[in-house]
Amino acid sequence: MSGTSEGPAPAADLIRPAVTESNGEASPRTDFPDSTEFPDSHESPGSLESLEDGLLGSAFSAAPLAMAVVDRDGLVVSANDTFGALLGKAGAALTGLVAADLMDLKSEARTWHAYREVLRGRQAKLSCTRRVKHPDGHVLWVQVTVAPLPAEEHSVLLSLTDISARRELQARLRHLEMHDPVTRLPNRTLFFERLSAALEAESYEQGGTGRIGLCYLDLDGFKAVNDTLGHRVGDRLLAAVAERLTRCADEAGYARASSPLVARLGGDEFALLVEDSTGTDQLADLAESVLKALQAPFDLSGQRLSLSASIGVVERHASGTTATGLMQAADTTLYWAKADGKSRWTLFDPERNAHRMTRQALASTLRPAIERGEFTLEYQPLVGMENGRLRGVEALVRWNHPQFGMLTPNRFIGLAEEDGSIVQLGRWVLVTACRQARRWQLDHPDEPPIFVSVNVAVRQVWDSDLVADVAKTLAETGLAPRLLQLELTESAVMGSAGRPLQTLQALSDMGVHIAIDDFGTGYSNLAYLSRLPVSVLKLDGSFVRGFQYEGEGVPPNPADEVIVEAMIQLAHRLGLSVTAECVETSAQAARLRRIGCDTGQGWLYSRPVAPDRISELLGTKACQQT
Repeated sequence: MSGTSEGPAPAADLIRPAVTESNGEASPRTDFPDSTEFPDSHESPGSLESLEDGLLGSAFSAAPLAMAVVDRDGLVVSANDTFGALLGKAGAALTGLVAADLMDLKSEARTWHAYREVLRGRQAKLSCTRRVKHPDGHVLWVQVTVAPLPAEEHSVLLSLTDISARRELQARLRHLEMHDPVTRLPNRTLFFERLSAALEAESYEQGGTGRIGLCYLDLDGFKAVNDTLGHRVGDRLLAAVAERLTRCADEAGYARASSPLVARLGGDEFALLVEDSTGTDQLADLAESVLKALQAPFDLSGQRLSLSASIGVVERHASGTTATGLMQAADTTLYWAKADGKSRWTLFDPERNAHRMTRQALASTLRPAIERGEFTLEYQPLVGMENGRLRGVEALVRWNHPQFGMLTPNRFIGLAEEDGSIVQLGRWVLVTACRQARRWQLDHPDEPPIFVSVNVAVRQVWDSDLVADVAKTLAETGLAPRLLQLELTESAVMGSAGRPLQTLQALSDMGVHIAIDDFGTGYSNLAYLSRLPVSVLKLDGSFVRGFQYEGEGVPPNPADEVIVEAMIQLAHRLGLSVTAECVETSAQAARLRRIGCDTGQGWLYSRPVAPDRISELLGTKACQQT
């Protein structure tokens, strides 16, 4: 076996020529007759490079990665078959074509600019994702990479990676992420994505109506379904509702550019987003169709369920509108629809919303306003019906708001009761009114002292030590307890037990008078009065208005006078005095005086006035003042 080789050929044998030129002659290697000849130092310098080029070309053609060489002019110099397969052509058939057209690189300005920069050698690399249509009709997503070859090649390497499977998986994952699993509708995330996109300037400035509309609905009584029949039935009901809403949206979108987007925002809340809306009429029609669609009973495997919905409707110009602002308006309007009786739709009302916003603004500044001293008191006279002289005054608080001006109690007392600031405000009113009453007494020593009547909220009784507050105030101001009258509403006093009753009794034992305000509008349990430490009844103005007859118009109903007279007589037999509110005419005053009413209060005598005006009324017949 002399001169033979048993194993695989050395690597050098695979890349070098079999003979070597020496002095122009080919001389075989006699010592290794069966071996491949190795080149000597006189080998031709171009033969190795040509072989390497051939091997690189073979590797380029056989590579599983789709590649193409593109010259600096953007033309395909060569492309492998893998590259051609992605485009449905042979690699050789792509030679000479414009590479940018094959990959649609010109459709996006930024990508096109970056590609040209790579061709010119000014940018190191470009990577982007493109959508390519195969000749057989299916669509591919490819990752395109463009990188320059060595400078002497004067070309770039363009490679493609098929990422269609990855994109499909991403699309499925995004669908799961953006859709509700129960109803298969777009979820809150996708809804706000679409809403935000619709409110971007380029969306409505390129055409369309430039308006946007929203129907925001909540199912009435859905919680009861979940609680009684279980969440499985509840989910099936939600899915059935989603089908009807989708049908309404499709019908609304018929013959239009697009249908409203139906989304489930969570729980039993749904939204229908109308882009390029044509006005409130379109949204109203959509809301009506939704209500009608949901009225029909739902048959869920033999179970018939009925429900209704409340819908808040908002429609406005897209310009200047934010997603947050639109949803706040829709949420507010939905609340109105529920408050107005449910099973209805309500259109957003800017004036009603402004009132709500004002209420919120007042609530947020109530406590600081007390500390800043923004409140003041006015006083309305309480006049003796027998002689027309000033007997006392009712202290009425006013809020001198820096933004909204002078506000009457009906604008803020309810808010103060809700957040508890009524305790702090009520304490200030008590101290201020008692101090003023004592000042009148000192300034007019020759006149009988007048009492001051202060309104007390029920929360003041529960959330503070009212007895201690009153005792401290009387001690500090020097006002006699008999000159202080505390007014509580009838609904707060009637039926009182426990702490409220103990508080009233302690105040009465102290000598403070207790009055029931707006008497006749609540329980009207006169028998219960004998067990309460009450000394005054204030008849509500609704009883007194029937006494306004002046000889013209419709005469009063005799029953009104009979009822008021009976109430006054019964109160007197219980040892109580009676004050009539809202006395506005002399005829009213005359009739009330005739049936025995003790004191009157109203515009006939005076509107609520500043303390100095009360000083002027002292010593005069107040009934002659206007």
